[in-house]
Amino acid sequence: MSSLQLVNPRVRGIRGSPHSGLQSLAARITQEITQGAQKPFKGVIDVSSGDPHKAGVKPISFVRQVLAVCLHPQLLKNKTLPLDVRMRAQRLLEVCDGGSVGSYTASSGMPHVKQSIAEFITRRDAGVPSHAEDIFISAGSQRALMVVVKLLASGEGETRTGVLTPRPCPHTLPPLLDEAGVTLVPYQLMEDRGWAVDLDELHRALKTARGRCEPRAIYISNPGNPTGHVQDGKSIEEVIRFAAAERLLLLVDEVYQDSVYGQEKEFISYKRVLFEMDKEYSETVQLVSFHSISSACMGECGLRAGYMEQVNMDPEVTHFVDTMLCTDISTPVTGQLALDLMVNPPKPGDPSYDTYTQESLLTLATLSQNAQRVQEFLNDLPGMSCQPAMGGIYLYPCLHLPSEIIEKAKKLEVEADVLYCQMLLEEEGVFLGAGCQYDGTTGNHHLRLSILVPPDTLEEVLDHLGSFHLRFVRDKLPRPDGGVKDRDMGENLRPFSTAGTFPMN
Repeated sequence: MSSLQLVNPRVRGIRGSPHSGLQSLAARITQEITQGAQKPFKGVIDVSSGDPHKAGVKPISFVRQVLAVCLHPQLLKNKTLPLDVRMRAQRLLEVCDGGSVGSYTASSGMPHVKQSIAEFITRRDAGVPSHAEDIFISAGSQRALMVVVKLLASGEGETRTGVLTPRPCPHTLPPLLDEAGVTLVPYQLMEDRGWAVDLDELHRALKTARGRCEPRAIYISNPGNPTGHVQDGKSIEEVIRFAAAERLLLLVDEVYQDSVYGQEKEFISYKRVLFEMDKEYSETVQLVSFHSISSACMGECGLRAGYMEQVNMDPEVTHFVDTMLCTDISTPVTGQLALDLMVNPPKPGDPSYDTYTQESLLTLATLSQNAQRVQEFLNDLPGMSCQPAMGGIYLYPCLHLPSEIIEKAKKLEVEADVLYCQMLLEEEGVFLGAGCQYDGTTGNHHLRLSILVPPDTLEEVLDHLGSFHLRFVRDKLPRPDGGVKDRDMGENLRPFSTAGTFPMN
């Protein structure tokens, strides 16, 4: 480790994330404010990624109460807590080894929690059976995805494993594929159709990839991250038929399944659609779906727990999933217990039911209202357009940037949307995600904006964003003489490193 050449080449090949550079800038600005520096804003407002509690969204009371009792069992005697909270905590402690959340669990997860998840999936999918032995709990859905992708990874050059990946995609996905040693095969989502998945585009991407890698899987997020698109049953069936014909493993991120708010839209799982198809599909198509307590209503990103369900997988392959999870020893127990609470919430008649329902509905209503508010606001800004979101926690507006800005970004060796986000952060203290994609094949520029924030925080964000954007556009409008008024478009901005850590779902 005495020189860079001695670092694992695969690690050196992990592409840097622009998000990490912006995170570092946000941290530096926050530190400067703490140390007394004068800024034109009180502090940094982070709406770049899905961390609702950081943004000020309150956690679900039932979840925190049960976990509090599990962490401090003396609270079982505290009758100020609802009875169902204490009873649930007692039951969960009974299934922990030694009656303590400080104990290890099985590497694939606690049997009790896996059974709760299987029962939840069966209810969700109108009776389609789910089995605990097909459920694997991990430290977040990204960890589960990494396990599966590493099982797929093989070959070099033209035989290297490829994964069809949407463009845009979650900003954590390309580095994950790099780490696993597989090739990212991009397919473009259709922005003019609300970021829909297009079958012809899937065929084009697959045809283009063959000869330079060996495509073995397709990744889908539904509801879309970061696009907010929600697939209907027909679209899902088309993708399943495509995967079957091309012998591709389906990797389906369904983390935001609890946050569908578009009019006449509903979440339908890939598994449910698969099992409504003929046996030639339902008994053969291989599917892995992912869910997490980072979901919209729970928002428990810091507890680090998610799960995957495998469908139609070879049992001998499944054995190695468990083997790989053994390297983690076990998923944090508090996260596993939170998974149990997510999939098995209070029922009608339980003391906590009304509060739980009100808090969950408030989150969904906030998402719906914020999505409409932000979309209308962004579409009223010159040089900005935004497709409506039907679900999930992001909007993904398009920036129509003048050529001068694009050229300036090239000189600074950053993407133009990254430059926009850097300037916004430094001038207004608003931290948006840059929408740039890693392959550089698209001339479009986008922003990623989390809408799972309190309404008053959202209004503050829009106020700052609107002020900055109007200055940005005004200072680049053509002059009557045909010239362009130039402003300081980054002359004092230093290119920042894209190395760093990646927040995972």
